[in-house]
Amino acid sequence: MRMGKPQRIRDPLHNLIAFDEKQFDQALWRVIQTPDFQRLRRIKQLGFSELVYPGATHTRFSHSLGVYHIAKRLLEIIRQKDESDYNSSFGRYAKAAALLHDIGHGPFSHAFEDVGKRLGFKLAKHEDVSDAVIRHRQIAAILDDEFGTGFSANVADLIKSSGASRGIYGAVVSSQFDADRLDYMQRDRIMTGTQVGGSLDCTWLLSNLRIGEVDWSADDSKGGKRKTFVLGPKAIHASEAYIIGLFQMYPTVYFHKATRGAEKLFSELLVRAFSLVREGDCAKTNLPSRHPLKLFAEEPEKLERAMALDDSVVMGALPLLAEAEDKLVADFARRLLERRLFKCIDVRERLRHALGKNEDSEQRLVIAQQAVKNRLGEWSAEHSQDFPRILRDEGRRNPYKRFQDGQSSLLDQILIQEPSGDIIEITDCSELILSIRTFEFFRVYVASDDSDARKVVDDAIEEQKHVYEER
Repeated sequence: MRMGKPQRIRDPLHNLIAFDEKQFDQALWRVIQTPDFQRLRRIKQLGFSELVYPGATHTRFSHSLGVYHIAKRLLEIIRQKDESDYNSSFGRYAKAAALLHDIGHGPFSHAFEDVGKRLGFKLAKHEDVSDAVIRHRQIAAILDDEFGTGFSANVADLIKSSGASRGIYGAVVSSQFDADRLDYMQRDRIMTGTQVGGSLDCTWLLSNLRIGEVDWSADDSKGGKRKTFVLGPKAIHASEAYIIGLFQMYPTVYFHKATRGAEKLFSELLVRAFSLVREGDCAKTNLPSRHPLKLFAEEPEKLERAMALDDSVVMGALPLLAEAEDKLVADFARRLLERRLFKCIDVRERLRHALGKNEDSEQRLVIAQQAVKNRLGEWSAEHSQDFPRILRDEGRRNPYKRFQDGQSSLLDQILIQEPSGDIIEITDCSELILSIRTFEFFRVYVASDDSDARKVVDDAIEEQKHVYEER
């Protein structure tokens, strides 16, 4: 193969991302030029966050390049710290996997996956699409032609792997301290402009990174030891800031109420539009016969249909959908176009305030929250048959999952090597991380002019307040 010239990409986070003249980097540069990878330019990293943070227009394309850049740095650390045992083939798999880990994301990413889950569309799940694209499309041909049959399959396998089967090279791609997280935590803060959590000191973390060996199973007798990343004792405070920064990004960015409100409208819109298409009523959506959304709804199991979708396809369809015969499709499309979102009612926080604090406040909150869900569910079943009037949003996220919390392997943890040489999990030396509570939310969204729906929500919350006042 004739060597190409080095290629460099300017990046707001990493400055220069380089693909040198080596055969492997040149092959990955050709991968970047494929239509499937270029499609990531049209998938925003943070979906509807642009409606809250106007600067959050960065894409899966720029993020994937950043993950590749950090993966190279992590692999260089592995090579320097463990040169005698460095596996260059596994290193190549890890670099390619870092570049391609997000190749299968659909329009507006996780909101689109919610649509697929509700309708049973397997190829709305980005992991399944990524796996198929890496194994079966043009990217596979480039990688296998250049490095031998099976290379692309090994890359796909590394992305899918977990726990002990992953090892240190897989940890580069997927772990609690991986190239993916090290890029998006910094990139998302820069592009949104938020200052919560302070800055991530990536330089210090990487400079204190070491290679250690730990028992990969909770049962020592089942597997022996595996190599993994560990941080030196001087990096404890930086690693605390890393975890706290992620925790504070959940309510501020990733689960912002307005962003989630837009996602709920988007999900309801696509579920209805796709359902109409599959029922033979595409005319009610106002979509043309060859529109990519219609074709995907008709054949959601076909990979080429999934890969024809991106953010621009959906946004370009909104003016058409806004003129649809179906009331929900038309109204929700118009709302997304004009940013006229449903109003958020934070049920969990209002209940927490109403119930007060005492020794059993968390248990009371859980019971009260479930009672409100039941009440709203009953009302919605009776009054929202054709048009959803209360959109529910709930979830929980833990920025750091401890080994004791059910993790299968210490390889999934952030590990600290003490001055004595002993390797411990970070919560064994950080009361701060141990004290972080899981971020939970339960919100509902109603149209600003739907006074009846809002009253039902308010009454359901007030009813729970009286229940506990009477006890």
